[in-house]
Amino acid sequence: MNINKESVRGFLKQCERVLRISKKPDNEEYKTVSKVTGIGIIIIGVIGFIIALLSQVIFYS
Repeated sequence: MNINKESVRGFLKQCERVLRISKKPDNEEYKTVSKVTGIGIIIIGVIGFIIALLSQVIFYS
């Protein structure tokens, strides 16, 4: 991997562009993202619990 001044400058320009166009989420958007993330975590946990339960029933019966 070759790092030179041009690649560092290009990376910094891209970072600056992202920071300029990004915005802080408002309260409603934050709540929505939090709800969706929470629901996803719960669903993954339930699936993992069901798989663990089934494996115990199948292998220890």
